[in-house]
Amino acid sequence: MEFISKDKNEPDWMLAHRLRAFDHFNNMPMPTWGPDLSVLNFDEICFFAKAADKKGGFDSWEEVPQEIKYTFERLGIPEAERAVLAGVGAQYESEAIYHSLEKELSDLGVIFTDLDVAVHEHPELVKKYFMKCVPANDHKFAALHGAVWSGGTFLYIPKGVEVKKPLQSYFRMNAINMGQFEHTLIIIEDGATGHYIEGCSAPKYGSQALHAGCVEVFVGEGSKFRYSSVENWSRDTYNLNTKRAIIEKDATMEWVGGNMGSGVTMLYPCSILKGDGARADHLGIAFANEGQTQDTGAKIFHIGKNTSSKVTMKSLSKGGGTSIYRGELHVAKTADNAISQVECDALILDPISASDTIPNIKVNNQTATINHEARVGRLNEEDIFYLTSRGIPQEEAEAMIVNGFIDPIVRELPMEYAVEMNRLIELEMEGSVG
Repeated sequence: MEFISKDKNEPDWMLAHRLRAFDHFNNMPMPTWGPDLSVLNFDEICFFAKAADKKGGFDSWEEVPQEIKYTFERLGIPEAERAVLAGVGAQYESEAIYHSLEKELSDLGVIFTDLDVAVHEHPELVKKYFMKCVPANDHKFAALHGAVWSGGTFLYIPKGVEVKKPLQSYFRMNAINMGQFEHTLIIIEDGATGHYIEGCSAPKYGSQALHAGCVEVFVGEGSKFRYSSVENWSRDTYNLNTKRAIIEKDATMEWVGGNMGSGVTMLYPCSILKGDGARADHLGIAFANEGQTQDTGAKIFHIGKNTSSKVTMKSLSKGGGTSIYRGELHVAKTADNAISQVECDALILDPISASDTIPNIKVNNQTATINHEARVGRLNEEDIFYLTSRGIPQEEAEAMIVNGFIDPIVRELPMEYAVEMNRLIELEMEGSVG
């Protein structure tokens, strides 16, 4: 912690925070209620790896070192920036190496930079909000994150400002035995709107990697914010990310996500509906293939009056993989007239795969209206026969059915991410047997 803090020339309060978080990490047990984490060896993980010597990233894409630039150009960065984005950021290993923002948004007071820079340039905002939504003592991996976090994104949209085009960050974990602990801090003031897109990937090395990032979103009164992500880590990666939003009066938070690739995922975006009339929508896809456990879901806490939430989750299991929906829904005594609808649909693509739904619903207010539906099924042989009888190859027919199954979620992703998600699922589907 001292090395990381000194390397970044951080203020004393941040070093103190790191040290407190490390104490929590040492004193907290490993979670035992989900997928098996017993083989995760912290001694083998690299907790900090510099991507480049330049502090604070590069001012232009041309300055980025060629080997790093080549990796991101293959991923479509910064082509997407030129096409449809209001701003873009890129992180390689433990450090953000590039951030940009349209000048007209900057003139309106929008801040979009990496969090390491924000610690120095916007210290009052960062200190006020940093790990106040996800405290370091929340769980063991939040504590680890608080101790060794590095890089990430800082987004601030001032009161009443509407950011019509998305802002995007892409996180690449490229080194062997890498641990990535980026921190995304988003502050949306009253009456503002925005959309942030996050992409994540890592190559396969045949040894453990760990992703334990953190996302904190503060959604002000009457504002609306959407957070979209596609996480496609390698099979070597433990994806133990924490995402949480606090939503104020008459504000709306939307989570849209796709999870695949990692060997073990434990990810449950959380919405705290604090203000009266607050709303949260959660949409997600998880794909578990051979040797994978996708343990995903949503957590929603209704606190204010007349709050509402909707969860729509789709999961696919193939090759012996396991997809799990794990949800928490809490309605407080204060949450008069809360409304929540949860829909979980699972599609199992072969006889050896599995899918589970594990809801935890606690209602402490009799005026609440709660609906939970869970459905599971296999590829329909009649549908496959119908398509193949019209000359469509069986593998293509199965892919068509799968694409139809996930379409309600994919259509909510930005175009380039929807294309990426469909292509990734097509690759996972190759050789499947219905």
